[in-house]
Parts: sequence; C-alpha cells; structure tokens
Amino acid sequence: MKVLYIDCGMGAAGDMLTSALLELLPNPDEFIFELNQLGIPGVQFIKNTVVSCGIKGTQISVKVNGEEENLCQHHHDRGPHEVNEHKHGHGHGHGYGHEHEHNHNHGHNHVHTNAYEHHHNGMHEIQHIVSALPVDKKVKEDVLAVYNIIAAAESKVHGVPVSEIHFHEVGTLDAIADITAVCMLVNRLSPDEIVVSPVHVGSGLVKCAHGILPVPAPATAYILKDVPIYGGSIKGELCTPTGAALLKHYATRFGDMPVMRTTAIGYGIGKKDFGTANCLRVMLGETENKTDTVSELSCNVDDMTAEEIGFAIDRLFEGGALEVYTVPAGMKKNRPGTLVNVLCTDENKEKIISLLFKHTTTIGVRESIMRRYVLNRRFETISTPYGEVRRKTSEGYGTTRFKYEYDDIARIAREKNISLTEARKLIEGC
Repeated sequence: MKVLYIDCGMGAAGDMLTSALLELLPNPDEFIFELNQLGIPGVQFIKNTVVSCGIKGTQISVKVNGEEENLCQHHHDRGPHEVNEHKHGHGHGHGYGHEHEHNHNHGHNHVHTNAYEHHHNGMHEIQHIVSALPVDKKVKEDVLAVYNIIAAAESKVHGVPVSEIHFHEVGTLDAIADITAVCMLVNRLSPDEIVVSPVHVGSGLVKCAHGILPVPAPATAYILKDVPIYGGSIKGELCTPTGAALLKHYATRFGDMPVMRTTAIGYGIGKKDFGTANCLRVMLGETENKTDTVSELSCNVDDMTAEEIGFAIDRLFEGGALEVYTVPAGMKKNRPGTLVNVLCTDENKEKIISLLFKHTTTIGVRESIMRRYVLNRRFETISTPYGEVRRKTSEGYGTTRFKYEYDDIARIAREKNISLTEARKLIEGC
C-alpha cells in the first residue's frame, strides 16, 4: 500500500507543501511548467533550491503580476521574537465582510491596472475561477473542498454567513495557486493513505486588522479542531489557515509515522532561518499491510435476555461497528452475565456509545485504544461452470488466503444437493 507521511514539525503552509511534494516527482521542472500553463490570472510559479540548517530542499515562490504575496508572510518569514504582521483578507482564509480595509499595503507606489486586484471575491467567484482551470474534475473538487474548510472557519470566527466571506483578489490568486498545486500533486502521487504528524503551530502573537491575536490564529485553530497540535518555543505562526485546511482535507489520520519502506523524500523549505531546520518533510513509501487505530468499547450486562442481546448486536452492526462479540462473564452476587465487546473507528465511536446505552441495560461503557493489523483485501468475481462466485483474497505478512462468498457456495450446494464442503471443492477444482 502506498503511504504518504507528512512531517509537520515546523508547521505547514501551502507553498511548503507544494515544495515538499514536488520533490517526490521524478521530473519536478516539468510539473512547474504545467503549473505555469494553468492560466491562473497573472500567476507564475518559481522553483528554487535552497538550504536550511544544512538540509537542501525546494522553495516555491508564487508571484501575482510579478509580485510575491507577502501580506500574511505565510512562508514563515519572521524573526523568532517578532510580532507577526498577519494582514487579513488575502485569500489564505482571512476573508470576511465588506468592512475590510482597502489599504492593501503592497509596498509600492505604481498604479495597478489588472482588474483582478481591487475587488473582493466570495466563494461564488472562487468557484468560477476554479471551474475554468484545465485540471481533472477530482482536483477541482479537492480545491473547492479546501476553500470550503477555510470559509467555514472564517464564518465561525467572524460570526458571518459563509456567503458573506470575501477574499482579496491578489491573495485569492496566490492561495488558489498554492491549493491547486498541492491538490494536483496529491492527485499525481495517488497515495492510498496520507498520515500526518501532530502539527507544530508555533506560539506568540499575530497582528491583524482586528488587533493582536494569539497563535494559532483563530481560523487556523478552528480548522485544526480535533487534530493533535502543539505550540513549542518558536515564536511565530508556523501553520497557516491554508496549510491547516489542506492537512484537514487530505489526512487519512493524524499520528506517528507508520512502518514503511521509503521510496522518496521531499523537503519544502521556508524563507526564515529559525536556528532549526525550517522545513516541511514528506515521505512516500510502501507498507506491506494496513494498520490503523480502533476503539474497543465494552460493557457488562446481567439482566438482558439472549434475544435482547442479539437485537442489540444487530443494531450495533447496522450503526457501523467493525466487530461485535460477547463473552460469558461472572457478575456481582454470583449472577451469570455477558460481556459485550465492540470494535469501531474513532469517527464512529460516539454513535456506537449511544447505541450501547440505547439497546443494552448497561450504565457504563469502557474504552480501550488498540492498534489493528489488517491483511490487505480485494474482492473479485470468478466464472465457474456453476455460475459466478465471489471470492475474497487476503494478503500480507507472508500469507495469502482465499475465501469464497458463503451465499454463492450455499447456492451451489442447494442446487446440487451436496454439502458446503463438497460445493467448495467443486469450485476449487475449476
């Protein structure tokens, strides 16, 4: 199974993700040429090779009409003790209503002539820009999904509907460029699983149009809800809203690096030397088997009939439980009882807990976190003289096994008036 691991020890930003993922490709210069042919108005991607603390990596700059977007300084371009100049409304998630100031502070005096530079765009206009991109439908869907994550966060933080969230156009183009590049790269690499480390968000304060705010910025903090994050001692905003939204959209799970055979490593370098390597690292590799983390929920009951327990088990499976089984147990006052065990994913845990309380008489549910090792499975349908038969193949850990679908074997057994064992032998002999 192909696995992409993203090490966010120095946070994450759209440009750094682009830079790191680019290094996983065999011909990165060809991909840069492809990015520059997308036709995003005024946007140019520039690839540089730089070194941070002795680590060589790639640094991508995105210029809009010849200028690099620095309003948010999302490349970590800050001193370790500075208050961060974090201007809002630049398309990296800090858009909001029309009360936003129109002093864009690009640091130059000439008059802009590009029509894209002096108005604000909402999600409708973003959708229009993205829909015109010459990229796969899946990439467009991913770009808009990332933008929806950002817009939802801004809506929550600023207390306005998503329909009223607006983005400054130059920043919008810069953000669309970053997000589109990452989505194209992930689509090109096509990993089966994306594992993301706990995210280093930085610490200190950030200066924005609303005043001085803590790091992580409110929108970033909201996006990273339920994601493992930490602050550390570095003063600065290490994770931007764009980076957070990309991680949230693509992560299969957050956690430690899995056991994998690494085939490629990429480094995306930031633009400030913090005294520690300012880079985002990605690793592409293969795992022989799938591993994941599951919750085991259990409870004891001694006042339910077998029929009631059976009914509860059916409801738990319908609710998405991975496995449900019971074990005879001795209870208080020497009463015989039943231990009910349920395996489920973390995403489905709350629902399963509710079902346990609803359909059993327990007044308490215990939880244990487990790592599960699973054989890779695939399903296929084979043609036999007795009709089509479905077969599941499981592989891994040096083992390969086949199992025919019970319903298909049972059908053959009934039709031939033979036992299941005999029907199975007929199929195996085909």
